[in-house]
Amino acid sequence: MTAILQIRNLALGYPKQTLFRQLSMDVEAGATLAVLGANGAGKSTFVKTLLGLNKPLAGRLTWPDGVPNEIGYLAQMTDFDRKFPIRVRDLVAMGAWRGFGLTSGLGFKEQNRVDAALDAAGILELADQALHTLSGGELQRALFARVIMQDASLILLDEPFAAVDQTTEAHLLSILRRWKDEGRAVVLVVHDLSSVLDHCSHALLLGAGEATYGTVDEVLTPERLVRQAYLSPSQAAWMFRGSPEVSEVSHV
Repeated sequence: MTAILQIRNLALGYPKQTLFRQLSMDVEAGATLAVLGANGAGKSTFVKTLLGLNKPLAGRLTWPDGVPNEIGYLAQMTDFDRKFPIRVRDLVAMGAWRGFGLTSGLGFKEQNRVDAALDAAGILELADQALHTLSGGELQRALFARVIMQDASLILLDEPFAAVDQTTEAHLLSILRRWKDEGRAVVLVVHDLSSVLDHCSHALLLGAGEATYGTVDEVLTPERLVRQAYLSPSQAAWMFRGSPEVSEVSHV
């Protein structure tokens, strides 16, 4: 697979606190990477580093095809001002602002792209509704539609399934599968060990000063989740009951 981003010997943190060091990995086209860790482990710092908003303590990020003009980004819903006085259509159109500028407006082709993105997110009928009238799940669909408009090779999603119902989650997961089929790389920060992980090819586990990368099955083992302070031994024993590795957890 083609690497969109190469990370080598990365260390992140702050002047008096190193969150982790020596992370080397490739973010590949068509991959879906889940980023997990306890609060304060470095998930948000990692995302900000990929966005170019945070400077590493050490190591480097290399973009083999050059830094992309656009990285698709969806922040946590709590960071979004739902009272902003615009229509759903206008919010989604903002995802393509690099293509048409801030003052030129949308042409017929761009309007069709907005409608297609709204339809893909399942909210075309809400296109002209005021943003503040949306439910939490409808707003998240609108934010996904805005990411679709960005048409980016790398997509970063921060807690994209928080506070949405199962129907909305299933629909948003179908968009993730579409991005994967299109060869886009998706990096998503997830809060818990949910069914979302069934749709991820790789995982990055942060915690206890470590950063562990690999396939989901390689990384998210009971022993490792305890060692990196993501689960307590009792939580791991309950969640992985029946697994042959559980007996090792009590000795961690």
